[in-house]
Amino acid sequence: MIEHWFDVADVLGRLIKELTPCLDRFFLALKQHKAVWLLYENVINFCTFFYSSFMKPHSQNEGSGQQAALESFYKVQANVYDATRKRLLCGREDMLALVAAQLKFEAQQGRFELSKPVWVDVGGGTGYNIEAMHVHLDVPTFFAAVFLVDLSPSLCDVARKRFDRLGWDVKVICEDARTFRLEDHLGSPPDPRSATRQLVRYGQQDANLSISADVVTMSYSLSMIPDYYNVVDSLVTLLAPTGIIGVVDFYVQSIVETNGRNYVGGSFNRHVNWLSRVFWRAWFDCDRVGLEGARRDYLEYRFGTKKTLDERNYLLGGIPYYIFLGCHCQGSFKRTQELLNMVDASCTESPQLIPASKGHDLVLPLLPQPAIPMECRSKAYESAVVNLSSNLPLPSTFYQNHQARIYYEENLKKHTQFNHDYLYAFAWEDPKVDQRLLQINDNDTILCLTSGGDNLLEYLVTARPRRIHAVDLNPNQNHLLELKIAAFQALHYADVWKLFGEGHHPDFQDLLTTKLSPHMSSQAFQFWFKNVSRFTSSTSFYEHGGSGYAIRLVRWLAWLTGLKQEIQRLCNSKTRNEQREIWSKIRPIILSRSLHWALVGTEWFLWKAAGVPPAQRQLIIQDASEQPQKGSSPPPEGLSDTTGEAMWDYIVNTLDPVAQHTLLSEENYHYLLTLTGQYTRRCHPVYLSPKAHTKLSQPNAFSNLRIHTDELSEIIQRYKPATLTIAIIMDSMDWFPPSPSTSPTSPAVVQVRALSHALQPRGRVLLRSAGLKPWYVAVFEDHGFAVKRVAARVPGSCVDSRLAPGKGENLVEHELTDCTFGRVNMYASTWIMTKVEEVS
Repeated sequence: MIEHWFDVADVLGRLIKELTPCLDRFFLALKQHKAVWLLYENVINFCTFFYSSFMKPHSQNEGSGQQAALESFYKVQANVYDATRKRLLCGREDMLALVAAQLKFEAQQGRFELSKPVWVDVGGGTGYNIEAMHVHLDVPTFFAAVFLVDLSPSLCDVARKRFDRLGWDVKVICEDARTFRLEDHLGSPPDPRSATRQLVRYGQQDANLSISADVVTMSYSLSMIPDYYNVVDSLVTLLAPTGIIGVVDFYVQSIVETNGRNYVGGSFNRHVNWLSRVFWRAWFDCDRVGLEGARRDYLEYRFGTKKTLDERNYLLGGIPYYIFLGCHCQGSFKRTQELLNMVDASCTESPQLIPASKGHDLVLPLLPQPAIPMECRSKAYESAVVNLSSNLPLPSTFYQNHQARIYYEENLKKHTQFNHDYLYAFAWEDPKVDQRLLQINDNDTILCLTSGGDNLLEYLVTARPRRIHAVDLNPNQNHLLELKIAAFQALHYADVWKLFGEGHHPDFQDLLTTKLSPHMSSQAFQFWFKNVSRFTSSTSFYEHGGSGYAIRLVRWLAWLTGLKQEIQRLCNSKTRNEQREIWSKIRPIILSRSLHWALVGTEWFLWKAAGVPPAQRQLIIQDASEQPQKGSSPPPEGLSDTTGEAMWDYIVNTLDPVAQHTLLSEENYHYLLTLTGQYTRRCHPVYLSPKAHTKLSQPNAFSNLRIHTDELSEIIQRYKPATLTIAIIMDSMDWFPPSPSTSPTSPAVVQVRALSHALQPRGRVLLRSAGLKPWYVAVFEDHGFAVKRVAARVPGSCVDSRLAPGKGENLVEHELTDCTFGRVNMYASTWIMTKVEEVS
């Protein structure tokens, strides 16, 4: 029997020997057909990966422990690792882009003037991350030293071959991450003098002069480390006091697990449903990959969050993964206290407790200052104190490069009611009118509603006030403002114009991760990463959000009624006479009875497209019933209900004067955008001009801006008394339901009292209303304000008011036939309320 098997083996040996030349010729011919050879390689790689991951039993013949387990898993597939992980391990390129963007930002701030940074890639495997970083940074010249640390000898061998091929001096260390120390491999410590300067600057009193890394990255390695607590702790020691850490990995987690954690940098898309949690945890557990939420939780506990992102790999069934960019969360007490005081003072306009000197003393006395009452403490300060007392990291906003965005509790119902979307992509108020009425200057401290952010950007360009507090209850409106600010700080004018002039940029995702991210909060970055398509799709950015309903509706109606070309001609008119002639042709259709009945008079249109809340609609109806406007066109035949007549009159009195008295192609960018979905080089907001970009791209252009996410009353109640000079609250008072002026719980009364508390004597409130004399005017009068209607819309003309000749600041109502200053014409009246007395 044994002799028989020897004969069979001998025959097979001779057969293989004879077939070898044929096989060599076959593979040589196969290589000449690149497409076929590539397909062959992919099949072989996939089979190797499938066998190693799902069929090959784990062996411990080479020993026990984590290294033996890794070798059992990776040894067979080490050479095909990169080829098979590109689609499985998503997010690596995005994580590296975020790290590189942060490093570039810090380099611009002069952080690496004394010495180049040191990078340690923990669990770096085959070295793919280090080579991929070369897309963003010149790795050999940007870094002083680069280390790859991994416990798998097979993967380290592949990495060494990679760097030999590239000619890079990257040190590949096959070692346990828990025991890795840079001192063992760099040899000499850093310059003690430069190290001491750095420690003094950041308040590190008890830190030693050991060598540390400026950058630490982990790519899908934390989930494969059983003793992850010790590894994360070792990374805290490894990372320099001002260093950054970037991590990307798989995870599964319920939103319930993160409730109450205000330091995680946003939980948008973090929740994984129960079925996915059970399935992916069991699936990856087969390969000893741990997806329990405790790994990520501990990472966020030990490091402060700069950016965090939750995504899904939908190509392979929706595998959840996250990206984390962090820094040291616990500096010295002095440094932390200075940061809290600075943010708190800028939020509340309260005095800041500052060091008596800026010397190198590690313990500095504070200037004696009056105690700040608790009601003048910001919510950000209160949250930070709670976290510090619980030994938790600060809220993510404290670790950002800019302190403009103020912390808010994102999971409160008052914020989540907006369903992760903004209502206004652009502002409907005319900033020229604001400037002329208020005469804003560099001594003013202004509070204004964020809306689309256009108006406050114009204030910054033309007036440069001492401070601007932008307030909006909708977090997404502030995300939009953050994006615009980041664009001016990081992009050239051509890119800014593409984004907000044309409303389209095909490279928006790349710009977001590589240039804009260092200038944005974690929450804002999450929002725009999830909504990249708003700039990259075929539709304009302005066709999204609540106001996008109106723009899309105009496009749809133009197509449905065959007016597309006529509307284009209207927007391209060179003279007003030409524009009036075209308007006379399309007006009967736009203001037709059927269109009004189907859309304009409906609550859906008024709220979703026009942004008109029910209380504001009632103001319009009340004016129509009490004071029928003379000169308005008769309502469509058959339209008998009061609401329909009132809204029809209001729209007629809005659109007719605009078409008659403003030239859309050169003067009225508000309606040009609504009709076309973009601005033109001749007609656009001031902040989109090249001169404005020059001003707003300066390093400190936004140092006087603070962005609050809360109700107006909640913000201004915490201001130091008598600090604001101007409050521009748009039409926010119209949103409140009518209530007695003496009711202490009325939202309108609460807001007016808060305004009175925060305004200086003779401080002014500018507001607009859909009513000619809204009910809340009496509330202002009862609380120490002198009220004055500075503009009122007369049927057939636009709203405007001019300075009376020789009267200085005495404003009078003026009916115009030229609507240069009242281009929007959306509101019935404009008011200035001046604080003349204190009311308890």
